Amino acid sequence: MTIEDAAAALDKHRNSLYRLEAGETRLDVHLARSMMDVYDHYDPDLIDQVREALKPGWWTAFGLRDMGYVDLETEASTVWELALILLPGLLQTESYARAVLETGSLKRTKPELVNQVKVRMIRQQRLTSEANALRLVALVDESALWQRIGGEAVMRDQLNHLVMVAELDTVTLRVLPRDLGFHAGQDGAFTLLDFSDAEDPSMLYVPHATGSLHIEDPEQVRRARMLVDHLLERALGSEDSIALIERILAERE
Repeated sequence: MTIEDAAAALDKHRNSLYRLEAGETRLDVHLARSMMDVYDHYDPDLIDQVREALKPGWWTAFGLRDMGYVDLETEASTVWELALILLPGLLQTESYARAVLETGSLKRTKPELVNQVKVRMIRQQRLTSEANALRLVALVDESALWQRIGGEAVMRDQLNHLVMVAELDTVTLRVLPRDLGFHAGQDGAFTLLDFSDAEDPSMLYVPHATGSLHIEDPEQVRRARMLVDHLLERALGSEDSIALIERILAERE
């Protein structure tokens, strides 16, 4: 059945059907049932998934919307993050996170800022959760460790926090030292997300100045994973990474 035929049978515009198939708009239960009738294929499990997808995310209790990445991370089992200037959100202290969000490109009201910081702190709880632990592999460029985000006191507290959380079994922290010079990851920060369900494809998340890209294309995900593997080979080991952070801390005293 062509998309034109399907759209006509469903009393939908073809562009509306395109957006549904691309995951750009949500499918409700009634339309899902109608589509199953038209396609002559009934799947009760899919109906349950539609209902589940329509439930509001946990972060909506904080008055926040458009949290696509948080939705993905909530379902993920492993996060691989390349951080260049800013440290990964999962490793940020409250003061550091507040300073980052206060100086972000988007204007936020004070309540929105407070709630976004709260959501970021709640996300971090999965690193120590016994029931639904999240594994983080963080590749951090050394330049992020020398920033003055929030001032020296905030940065010292943040660096001490990195040393502490790096001891968690769920956290792998590796630093890309500046003596590497230009490296393959400097074109831009990104995050790879893996999921425990084998049927859920890995996702590539790429933030940019005005939004973000959510990429499922297998070839692009594969290339991003190859880049992560390449950078892990060039990064300092875990112990040497912590030693470097401690030396930077000593120099900032």
